Amino acid sequence: MLSESKLTKIYQKLHQIPELALEEVKTKAYLQQEIAKLDQSYLEIKEISELPTALLVKVLGSDPKKTIGYRCDIDALPLTEETGLEFSSKNPGVMHACGHDIHMTVALGVLAYFATTRPKDNLIFFFQPAEESKNGGKLAYELGVFSGKWRPDEFYALHDAPELPAGAIGCNLGTLFAGTTEVDIHLYGKGGHAAYPHQANDMIVCASALIMQAQTIISRNVDPTKGGVLTFGELRAGTIRNVIAGEAMIKGTIRGLTQEMITLIQKRLQEICDGVAQSFGARVELNLNQGGYLPVENDPLLTNFFIEYMQNAPDVEFIETEPKMTGEDFGYLLSKFPGTMFWLGVNDVHALHSNKLVPDQTAILKGVNAITGFLCARMKQEKEVDA
Repeated sequence: MLSESKLTKIYQKLHQIPELALEEVKTKAYLQQEIAKLDQSYLEIKEISELPTALLVKVLGSDPKKTIGYRCDIDALPLTEETGLEFSSKNPGVMHACGHDIHMTVALGVLAYFATTRPKDNLIFFFQPAEESKNGGKLAYELGVFSGKWRPDEFYALHDAPELPAGAIGCNLGTLFAGTTEVDIHLYGKGGHAAYPHQANDMIVCASALIMQAQTIISRNVDPTKGGVLTFGELRAGTIRNVIAGEAMIKGTIRGLTQEMITLIQKRLQEICDGVAQSFGARVELNLNQGGYLPVENDPLLTNFFIEYMQNAPDVEFIETEPKMTGEDFGYLLSKFPGTMFWLGVNDVHALHSNKLVPDQTAILKGVNAITGFLCARMKQEKEVDA
């Protein structure tokens, strides 16, 4: 098992070499370097030529009845770090501002434990590229990575949480993260002189009407006891004050705690776009891109066992958490395999995706201990939780 000082060194090294989605070349090489130091007796490595920065490691169980997957994301964000840490990012404009360096370090710690303490069941560690964008989990699944002997029966993953105490485990039954959809709307009318509006078709007015109507989707179509968000964060139109804009572009995001809710919002937005197009005599094109960012819906039976274990583990501080409207592509894998995603507290005043995020490193070993304990308990069950 890796010591706390070794885990700290690994974390600080990973923090210095952040890379964007599908560009995690140095990150993967460093992971391979650390994995190569472990006892290889029960380890099997798999690489994917079509997804070259991904890495899978299988620990062969002594008497396997099932295969348990553990996913760890490895990419970073396009942010310039402002933490002032001695081990700050050495890659200008890129930072581990979402804590994936914490995720990787914990995963290496868990892997190191089972490399020397052989598990009963098979374990598959999936070091996944492109969580922040480009749907790394979906890409891997569609490439057939999780087939044959590499198919897990259940999947687990963590996400760090600045608002929770360092090392605390948080989880809830049901949805942990919302599903997300990127929204792009292009409006086409007719430009003209500001003094002759009757000779033009103003897309600023059209876009304004569309935005205002779209805001009624959440307030008048979504059950108020359920979660849904539609936010437009970008509107572009026009070039000068005395020219009527013939085109406009709106960009935004949909968030929902269930796929049913997301589908409802998508449907209503399409209907509003069609209606606005007709009423303004304009062409309105709506593009919706959800990709692999489905709601992270925890399996009820596996998650109930996970929560019971964490609540009763003597060295674990467990906190029941509320669903979040942030997105996570582990939701795609949970739509294909039963499993659980949970939080690991890292105790920082800065939010995820902040360029000043400084996770408390004492959370790492606590996370390793909690997860290894849970996996051992899961493998000791006489009966399957869904029996």
